[in-house]
Amino acid sequence: MDEVVVYVLYSEKHNKHYVGCTSNLLERFKSHNSLGTKGYTAKYRPWTVIHVEFFKSREEALKREKYLKTGAGRDYIKLLYS
Repeated sequence: MDEVVVYVLYSEKHNKHYVGCTSNLLERFKSHNSLGTKGYTAKYRPWTVIHVEFFKSREEALKREKYLKTGAGRDYIKLLYS
């Protein structure tokens, strides 16, 4: 099984963060920054990848993604990158 990546994007222009999960970070990043035409990430371009974590299973990755989307998880990201 391929590794699964949990990633955090940051839009400096809009001071926004986005947390996601994928097995292909480069393609997903392209989608967020140029290919996608609607949705949350399309509104706040350009994005920079500021944090990545690798997991052996999708279940582990989804658990971490869910945590990073909580208040405590957002605080953790802000502590790392402020």
